Formats: sequence, C-alpha cells, structure tokens
Amino acid sequence: MAGTAGFDQHRLDELLHAQFGVVSRSQLLECGMTRSAIRHRIRPGGPWQVLLLGIYAADARITTERREMAARLHAGPMGVITGPYAVRRFGLKASGPTTIDVLVPEDIRRQNAGFVRLIRTSRMPEAVYRMGPIAFAAPVRAIADAVRSYTDIGDARMVICAAIKDHVCTLAELGAELANGPSRGSALLRRGLHDAARGIWSAAEGDLADLIEGSDLEKPEYNVALYAEDGTFLGIVDAWWKRAGVAAEVDSREFHFEEGDREKTMARHNLIIARRVQLMHFTPKRIKCDGDGILYELRIAIAEGKSNPPLPITSAPWRTKGAFGHARKG
Repeated sequence: MAGTAGFDQHRLDELLHAQFGVVSRSQLLECGMTRSAIRHRIRPGGPWQVLLLGIYAADARITTERREMAARLHAGPMGVITGPYAVRRFGLKASGPTTIDVLVPEDIRRQNAGFVRLIRTSRMPEAVYRMGPIAFAAPVRAIADAVRSYTDIGDARMVICAAIKDHVCTLAELGAELANGPSRGSALLRRGLHDAARGIWSAAEGDLADLIEGSDLEKPEYNVALYAEDGTFLGIVDAWWKRAGVAAEVDSREFHFEEGDREKTMARHNLIIARRVQLMHFTPKRIKCDGDGILYELRIAIAEGKSNPPLPITSAPWRTKGAFGHARKG
C-alpha cells in the first residue's frame, strides 16, 4: 500500500504488545506511518477501531484493558485512573457509569473525550499500582473518588463496606482521605464512613437502618454480638432492641454467609431463638419494597417483647481483630 515506505513495523508491534493492542496517532507517526496509511486502517469497515479521537485499537476487540489504555494515552503520561474502574482492579464491586475517571495535574489542558473524564487535582497520588503503562490510584484514593462520584448512598455503602470487609483498606485510612480530600462531593463518603463506624457493614444493612431511623421505632444497637447469661456467645445480629429482646437480620448471602455455610448459620440462629430472642429476618428486596410491612412487624414484636421480663442477654459492639474490620456472620 502507498505510504508504507520506511514504516517501522517492529516498533509498532512492540507498542501494540505493551499497550494491549492500542496505539495513538502520534505514536504511529513517530513509527513512520503516513496519514493516508492511518486513514486506510481506520476507515469504515477497516481493520482498526477508533476508541477516542486519535487513539485506535488494532482490531475489533474492545476490552476493559483497551479502554483503560486509551484513557491513559488521552490523559498523558501523568494520568492515573481512579474511581470505579480503579476500584474494580482491586477485586471489589463498584457501580458506576462507563466513564473512566483519570486524575491529572491541574495544569494539564486536555479536555474530556468520549468515555474519559479528566479530574484535575493538586493531590496527585504518590502511591500508584501499575498494569503495564497504565497507572491506577491506590485503593483508599480510588474508593474515595468513586464514592465522591455517586449520588446513591447504597452505591457508596456497597464499595465502602466491601473494602473494609475484605481488608483492602481500613476505616481509619478512608477517614484520613476524607479529611485530606476535597469537601465538594464528599457528603456520601462522610455518611458511608459514619455508617461503617456505627456497625453497618453492607448496603442492605444500611437500607434497614435508614428505614428504622426514619420511623417512630425505638433506635436499636447495630451489628452487635449477643451473649447468654453464662457468657456463651450466641452470634451477631444486625439490629438489637435489648429491652424487647428483638433482633433483626438482613438475609443477604453476600455478607452473612458463603455457599456451604448455611447449616452453620441455621445452627447459630437456632441457638439465639432458644434463648427466647425474637429473631426477625428481612431480605434486601423486601427492605426496599415493603418498608411499611417490615416496620409493622417490628413494632408488634417490640411491643410484645417489652410486655415480658427482660431477657438475661448482654450485647457488645462487634469488631474483628483488625481495626474496624468485619467478621462474616455464621
């Protein structure tokens, strides 16, 4: 094809191998490829795909790595991916749009493009994790930036609770990032950390707490360990009305037990019930769709429990050995 004379194919192959099959227009020109040769490859129906203006994939496959690489090329060598995309690289679930957030220094003049959003900051992260030429913010910064982009407290709780539960970071570390970072957009981050500090360890538990706190019910203790009169450990419950002897549990497999733990969990529940605790069970779906029904059932249980003598059961806030960690129930 015309325009390929002097073209450095070996250099292009090296770039494509290092950059997950993604290359920029400026890199192609540096390799000696002509503008007409580039246009031929990215023509409609051609072998290459345009990911962003001036950034191409060398075949039709569009993968997460290729999108991230395109974001890195657009942002420049100082760009650091943060937010939901970075959070997922640490094995956590994080909701969010298809937009890739990239931190860049304040003086960078590039603009947002396609699926890339540039976040100018004076706090470029010192600690980064690399996947080839792509840099990702460390977990604490990535999680905080993800939560700052959310508008739903459920999304915020999900990523915060998962990070602490899986020991990706601590509540104290996230608290420090909250204090050091921008106040704008941090309302859900502050609220999510407050929930974790008072013992709410999943998005579903947070929904239950919101339901209770917004009602006329007496306020319970959250995420507490129960002990029998002789000191026997009975288990951990999501909400506990001590005087009434009523406990509430969110039946969420993700946070309460893994596959194969069901018998162990049922045995724990039986042990609690045997001490005459009224143990109420609610699914995450029902918490969202039938709040009035749940409050009605809790109201009846609490009233009945308070009509009886107090149970000889003590409670204590639950913490794992790691500060602010989470222990799986079961």
